[in-house]
Amino acid sequence: MVRRGDGSLSVWIPRGLVELGNERVGSPAPFTRADGLCALHLTWREGRIVRLQTPAEGTAEPEGMLLPRLLEPHAHLDKAFTWNSFPNLSGTYAGAMAANLKEHQTRSVDKVRGRFERALQLAWRHGLRAIRTHIDSLGPGAECSWDAILEGSSRWQDQVTIQPVALVPVEHWETPEGERLAARVAAAGGLLGGVISPPCSGRAPRRALSRLLALADRHGCAVDLHIDEASSHPAAGLFQLMRVLKRMSVSVPITCSHASSLSLLRTSALQRLAERMAHHGVQVVALPLTNGWLLGRRDLGTSLERPLAPIRQLQRAGVCVAVGGDNVQDPWFPAGNFDPLALMAASLPKAHLAPWERLGLSPFTTAAARLMGMTWDGVIREGAPADAIYLPVQSWTEALAAPPARRLLVGGIWVQD
Repeated sequence: MVRRGDGSLSVWIPRGLVELGNERVGSPAPFTRADGLCALHLTWREGRIVRLQTPAEGTAEPEGMLLPRLLEPHAHLDKAFTWNSFPNLSGTYAGAMAANLKEHQTRSVDKVRGRFERALQLAWRHGLRAIRTHIDSLGPGAECSWDAILEGSSRWQDQVTIQPVALVPVEHWETPEGERLAARVAAAGGLLGGVISPPCSGRAPRRALSRLLALADRHGCAVDLHIDEASSHPAAGLFQLMRVLKRMSVSVPITCSHASSLSLLRTSALQRLAERMAHHGVQVVALPLTNGWLLGRRDLGTSLERPLAPIRQLQRAGVCVAVGGDNVQDPWFPAGNFDPLALMAASLPKAHLAPWERLGLSPFTTAAARLMGMTWDGVIREGAPADAIYLPVQSWTEALAAPPARRLLVGGIWVQD
């Protein structure tokens, strides 16, 4: 008799996401292919994987592929699906900001609740298990946005974990209102965020960053910054942050989202900066879709240089790098649908991230889990949760050419057929 949460399955799994005993699966393992997929038979009981076996010689190859349920490390659920009402037809950063500010004036709990519900339905169906969402936290739409997202987070907590981040200009944390906001975010289990825009020179940005980090430390909140999302002033914000971290100790995790203009640095300067970031434990979320759309535009032609977080250079220096989808059908980006496989496919040409390579897959899986502080790193091993995405395909090409229909395994139970 099959109990609830019990089952077994033969599948292809990326070998970088498998542990047999204390070892990751290596190339010599049976049924391991050049594209990094290996054939395994999984057995789970009461929602946990209890056995991983390599197939015996002569066994038929699996007919499907398995991935752990994936993560979205950077989203904006409060403004999702607003492009039609507040389009940014110029595709510029300035145009996005202007449309965003107009949209923010019109928010209500019902509107944000509707966006949140639509987003979570897509995220759940596509296989996401957690989303970190930045919330516009200053102005007339701030209160209703937090109310709607915290309400929705509670409603969805058994299916998708929500990590809310307070998004304000970094200078806001120096004010009494910033102090009160930090206390509210801490009570909600959220993160403190902030926008650092170029040229961000002088002492003022360092003073604001110091205040933000001190507040975060005191309240035990992780930090996630919008920093260096620009086509100029290479790494101006990161250099300021490094100066602050050189003279103060911070115990909470620090994430730098975007970090786009770092790619404009000379190779030697980028390497030195990446090493300093790794030394201080600074993590990065690269956002190739929105940044590829907004940044590096030319008035009379196609951009020949599109700033994007230098993922591989940061990885080689030891920086934890995840990749996020960022904006979905809002003034900052007109496409997207909370599908991590579609994001993975789009990142092939934009960021040269091949999922059959360990460093190409980790930004969507293990590195994203580490950056988000998840209790499970997404590696398939004995004792791991039986939480997975099953794809009826036998290769990465089939999985990414047109992201297929999928089934979800959650707590050992098939929840979608």
